[in-house]
Formats: sequence, structure tokens, C-alpha cells
Amino acid sequence: MATGTTPASTTPGPATATATATAAPHPAAGHGAQALLRTVLRIDSWGTAAFGVVLLAGGGALSGPLGMPTTWSVPFGIAMLGGAAALALIAGYPRISARLTLTVIAANTLSCLALLLLPFTNALPLTTPGTAFLLIGAVVVAVFAALEYRGYCRGGRAG
Repeated sequence: MATGTTPASTTPGPATATATATAAPHPAAGHGAQALLRTVLRIDSWGTAAFGVVLLAGGGALSGPLGMPTTWSVPFGIAMLGGAAALALIAGYPRISARLTLTVIAANTLSCLALLLLPFTNALPLTTPGTAFLLIGAVVVAVFAALEYRGYCRGGRAG
């Protein structure tokens, strides 16, 4: 090596500059946030699937005590199973994009609002336990939305 030159491994070149420009400011924080987000999405997926199965399998038995007609519980149950599959798919991505994270948060927020409003619109002949069932569901969905938002804010937003 000639005097006054630096080894190639310590000289910032185009590859080093590119890697530095595209790297996250706190890679460990981003990785932890992605892990948090992935875990919350998986738990949300399982909870959504369980709720969907309850509405599909137990819709007839629950219609009396809750006041939710089977004509409502079956489509809700099917939609919940679809949502659970989408959540599981998103949780399985190597990097969860900001766009998908925000979509999940928006969907959970809208679901929460629907569950809060539905008991008071008289669209369904809900009983008191049926109203409580939907309101508890709204709280659960709100908690998932808040946890997913926390993961997003902590740097769980990739690309």
C-alpha cells in the first residue's frame, strides 16, 4: 500500500454512502417496533378469527340472548375470517409497510366506531347482553388499533 492512502475498507465509497443514506436512524428501534407490530397483528388475527368463528358457529344459538339475527352474524363472521386472514398475511411479511400498517389501523378504527354506533341505531334488535357484547368488542378493537399505532410510531414503518 502506498504511503498516505487509506485501505479500501475504511474509505467511504458509493456503496457506503448509499447504505448510510438508506439506513434507518435507529435500526434496533425499527427492528423492535416491527417485532411489536408483527406480534400485535398476529394476536389481532387470532382474536378476529375466533370472533368470526363464534359468530358463524354460534350465531343461531347467540341470536336469542344477544338479539343479533343470524342474517347479520353470518356475514359479519365471514368478513371477520377474511380480515383475520389478511392480518395474518400482513404479519408474515418480512417488513411491514407503513401503508399496510395504516390500513390496518384505519380498518380497526372504523370497526370500533361501527361497534360503538350499531347498538344505538336500532338497526338490530339487540338485547342488553347484545349491546354489552358489541361495546366490549369495540374496546378490544380499539386496544388493537392503539397497539398497532404504537408499533407504527415506534418506527415499525418500513418502506
